[in-house]
Amino acid sequence: MLLTLMLTAALTSTPPDQADWRTPFERGNGNTTATYAECIAYYKKLDAAYSEVTLREVGPTDSGEPLHEVVVSLDGDADPSSVRRKNRRVVLIQNGIHPGEPEGIDASMMLVRDYLQQKKLRAQLENLTLVVVPVYNVDGMLNRNATTRANQNGPEQYGFRGNGRHYDLNRDYIKQETRNARSFAKLFQQWRPEVFVETHTSNGADYQYTMTLIASQKDKLHPVLGQYLQQRLLPALYQGMEKRKWPMTPYVDFDGPTPESGLIGFSDSPRYSTGYAALFNCIGFMPETHMLKAFRPRVESTYALLDEVIRFVHRDAEALGAARAEADRQLLAQTLFPLTWQLDKQQVETLQFRGYESRSKPSEVSGLPRQYYDRAAPYTRPVKYYNGYRPGVTAEKPAAYLIPQAWETIIERLQRNGVQLRRLTQDATVEVEARYIEDFQTTPRPFEGHYVHSQVQLRAVRQPQLLRRGDYVARLDQPAARYLMETLEPQAVDSFFAWGFFDSVLQSKEHFSPYVFEDLAAEVLRRQPELRRQLEEKKQADPKFAQDAQAQLEWVYRRSEYSEPGYRRYPVLRLTGNEQLVMRNE
Repeated sequence: MLLTLMLTAALTSTPPDQADWRTPFERGNGNTTATYAECIAYYKKLDAAYSEVTLREVGPTDSGEPLHEVVVSLDGDADPSSVRRKNRRVVLIQNGIHPGEPEGIDASMMLVRDYLQQKKLRAQLENLTLVVVPVYNVDGMLNRNATTRANQNGPEQYGFRGNGRHYDLNRDYIKQETRNARSFAKLFQQWRPEVFVETHTSNGADYQYTMTLIASQKDKLHPVLGQYLQQRLLPALYQGMEKRKWPMTPYVDFDGPTPESGLIGFSDSPRYSTGYAALFNCIGFMPETHMLKAFRPRVESTYALLDEVIRFVHRDAEALGAARAEADRQLLAQTLFPLTWQLDKQQVETLQFRGYESRSKPSEVSGLPRQYYDRAAPYTRPVKYYNGYRPGVTAEKPAAYLIPQAWETIIERLQRNGVQLRRLTQDATVEVEARYIEDFQTTPRPFEGHYVHSQVQLRAVRQPQLLRRGDYVARLDQPAARYLMETLEPQAVDSFFAWGFFDSVLQSKEHFSPYVFEDLAAEVLRRQPELRRQLEEKKQADPKFAQDAQAQLEWVYRRSEYSEPGYRRYPVLRLTGNEQLVMRNE
């Protein structure tokens, strides 16, 4: 009986090459995108049919549904460590961070299938492993609607930009407040891809291109990789897309009313995908299809670009691996790290841009002039492209950072992002470099759940400090050195201080009653003639201060032994490396 059932099952099952492998997009009218359930079901079907595919859950999301990864490897090896030992390159594609921009979701489903079923495409995987995140913002994809992308031409229904907690996940790569971002960080650190692609749809001007491209900002990449990107990778992608009749242009962000005013290279700080990837010497791309083109060509051009990326990595695997290894090697010896960047308009290129004339006509709403792009008047003309950035604030690398164990949210983020930490096994009093927050600016309105700080001014002081058993030490002679510098140096654009994770030290916990402290302040000034002299100089230089008794008491208090030592003192300390510490590895 059992043999009969087995024979019956064998005779009635459908071989993979005879099954209907069309995706929901392909079965539709060209203006529909897969639902979350359809997308995951399709990859489950591929996983069941092909040993080269592994679909697995890699962590939670804020939706309650898991984050998935799809690993495509010709020998079925889905273990990141094993793949690395085999010296394969890794390409990571992530879709649906903004599920209202779903082209990559549908394109990747077709791409994975074709790479399994077409012999010529399979050959591209001989020396690389493809990893696909089918849907990153699962929460937003489940929030399906037909109206929230008012500027977009299809599909008929789509997901929502915000996740389950109303966060934009493409601002959460460094602060990692969502479960989605925390699961992604774990996945990214396990694979450490050479190339990371995250698919998007644009907003903004109208022009002839279906595909535009954001690449990791060349000056913010390690110089070895920046040169590789500019001289080898980008030219190949642009030429390949041109041959496939999908001409590309850099992402259309411009300095003025229209693109002819000059395009500006995207400033990708680590809150964004490409900026985060650059911290770990990974080249990132954000393809942005044009919102007003029909959905079918947007999907097709995304497919073409993803295919071009894989083909290039296959062809240039050895050179790409060498560039990454050299960047990693040089990073360990790097001593000066930029923390902020400024657009350098002295660096300018000229692009031949294919746009539409911008014109004006009366608005039916206001009756006033309104802008529109005239698709009956296409043009190709040179425009300036500003894609050079120069460092602003920089910082010398310390030997190590000391992170008090009380700051567990910081420790968790460091560990999640591959930072090697050690813990003190006994108390010790050592001389450290402490920094005090002298001044900063804060946004007047919340951004992604925070009032973000910038323009931070620091005062550094060498002082003895009691370090506690269990406190953490992060040495800078490790691959995560740049990540450490850009998260733990307060002046960095996306530092943990900038995002408000240390705001509790900005508020004084003890203070004084003026009528009591008057006598104490007078005694302090009698004992410290130099402080009295400085006070008198400040009064002479600042008439407003000279007439403000409370401000003068505050000034004396902050410079006296009565002021709390932790007020405005940044908790993360810099170590020289000469401290005598007893530690154990975490």
